Amino acid sequence: MANPRESELHYPLGDARPGPGELIELAPGVRWLRMGLPFALDHINLWLLRDEIDGSEGAKIQGWTIVDCGVANEATQANWEAIFADQLEGLPVLRVIVTHFHPDHIGLAQWLCQRWSGAVAPGLPAHHECRLWISATDFHLARLASGSTVGMGGETAAAFFASHGLSDPEALARIRARSSYYPSMVPQVPASFRRLMGGKTLQIGGQSWQCLVGYGHAPEHISLYCAALGLMISGDMVLPRISTNVSVVDVEPEADPLRLYLDSLQRLLSLPADTLVLPAHGLPFRGLHARIEQLQEHHVERLADVRQACADKPCHAAELLELLFKRKLDLHQTTFAMGESVAHLNSLWLGGQLRRERGADGIYRFSTLATPTAAPKT
Repeated sequence: MANPRESELHYPLGDARPGPGELIELAPGVRWLRMGLPFALDHINLWLLRDEIDGSEGAKIQGWTIVDCGVANEATQANWEAIFADQLEGLPVLRVIVTHFHPDHIGLAQWLCQRWSGAVAPGLPAHHECRLWISATDFHLARLASGSTVGMGGETAAAFFASHGLSDPEALARIRARSSYYPSMVPQVPASFRRLMGGKTLQIGGQSWQCLVGYGHAPEHISLYCAALGLMISGDMVLPRISTNVSVVDVEPEADPLRLYLDSLQRLLSLPADTLVLPAHGLPFRGLHARIEQLQEHHVERLADVRQACADKPCHAAELLELLFKRKLDLHQTTFAMGESVAHLNSLWLGGQLRRERGADGIYRFSTLATPTAAPKT
């Protein structure tokens, strides 16, 4: 949902944003670009960082690191080619960093890495490999999903949503038909990668960037923080206008991603309050602590709403959509909304505040316990 307390944040660039094929410099060696997306959320912010690698005889080869890629389609490739032609100062791309496995972040990683491997620029040897850098969990999940689907569509996804009360035949049929949803935007993932982990420090263009791991939105999301520049590339962990999607999917039906996400946000409060946040969607902003508090309060309120609804009568996830989302949802939004609804129910259930029972109709319903327990029955 839109952030009703957005006025508490500060946008140092105002409403400025890069157009197609354009860059905006945010700090020395840090440039912002934007690509379109085929969803209601119609854009993703991507980042170019000045970098260098060791060449022959101790020489340094100058170039760029890309952070996040956009989805794999002709329009995004053309946009990238315009950037390469006019905005890189004649320098090559040296590596590709991906914050997490979702299609808008990793979709073109294979193409980018292949496009910039080999002697593609002066000084680069024939054996140069433009490598993908990503967490191991998200790399392997992307490899799996690009060959099939993971929590995005197909028969198992439809059965999972039906078990949580989604009954509209047309919606379920369209979910079953989306078995190629992920591969359509991520047709291939590089065969090899360099592993990113929480706590790891990267040297990028003479600056130290700390890897900050976050859970809940993706299995092992990596944000990047540079203390010297006072900025964080947050990926999807902290967004200024909308709340990050936190979903349960069919491959891990008893997960509690909401607790993982809230714990991850709490750890980010250790960063300075005036950190410039570079989000994957929306505009760069200051007010990290305020935004984290807003997100925490948002989910506390939603958890209270869900618990009250389940106190009134046993509820399944589908009938809570109108309570949690105050707008009309298309199919793409409905799948994420269902995942979020289950995430709130699971968090309360696994936290010992709700009981989960499966009825004769195969649907899970949740109700409040007279006396909350420490953990659910298994």
